[in-house]
Amino acid sequence: MTRPPTGPAGARARRQSLDLRCYLVTSGTDRHTVETAAAAAAAGAGIVQVRAKELEARELLDLVIAVARAVSAVAPACRVLVDDRADVAFAAASRGERVHGVHLGQGDLPVTDARTLLGSRAIIGLTTGTLDLVRAAEEQTELLDYVGAGPFRPTPTKDSGRAPLGVDGYRELLAATRLPIVAIGDVTPDDVPALAGTGIAGAALVRAIMAADDPAGAVREVLAGFTPPTSRRRTRARRR
Repeated sequence: MTRPPTGPAGARARRQSLDLRCYLVTSGTDRHTVETAAAAAAAGAGIVQVRAKELEARELLDLVIAVARAVSAVAPACRVLVDDRADVAFAAASRGERVHGVHLGQGDLPVTDARTLLGSRAIIGLTTGTLDLVRAAEEQTELLDYVGAGPFRPTPTKDSGRAPLGVDGYRELLAATRLPIVAIGDVTPDDVPALAGTGIAGAALVRAIMAADDPAGAVREVLAGFTPPTSRRRTRARRR
């Protein structure tokens, strides 16, 4: 495996290739999960994180491979990550599947060990959501590629025990780190323009895409929310 980077140059190179604006976190373990992930990627989602905490490692590996193949067939630039399980990400990538890294929780494999396992090209994200956690992540900027921060609002998908951040809560976190921040926690496409205005790099959505009648449409709404207001005005003017 490639050795981990020893300076900031490697981290900058990885981050420059990332599109975090629309970040899908999957739910479910059936064909719908695979098909929705592919539809989201085809519509422009830059990241698909496969999350299925109820599965054993071998079952999760099978799901990750199915999602990775479906996504790469329609959107080769989309990055597929595995939630929590660096070992599963390693196994899939070692088989030649287009799996690009892992998103770690605070109780998962330490970032240093995940980087050693997955190599310098892997994408590694870390869950945060408080100022102390963001400051701790900042000390590992050469190993991490982004941090997830939430919850934006209370969500039944995952009870972190942390207080909801709301829109204004992200400003303090952004001031404490050079790492890109992805907002998560019952985010909807309607929330994205206000969140994007804080300077976050992306928004992670679960139900708003996975349960949508039109997942591709939801992705396009999210991406539009990251378009600078001046660009939106120019686009409308050209259409008149």
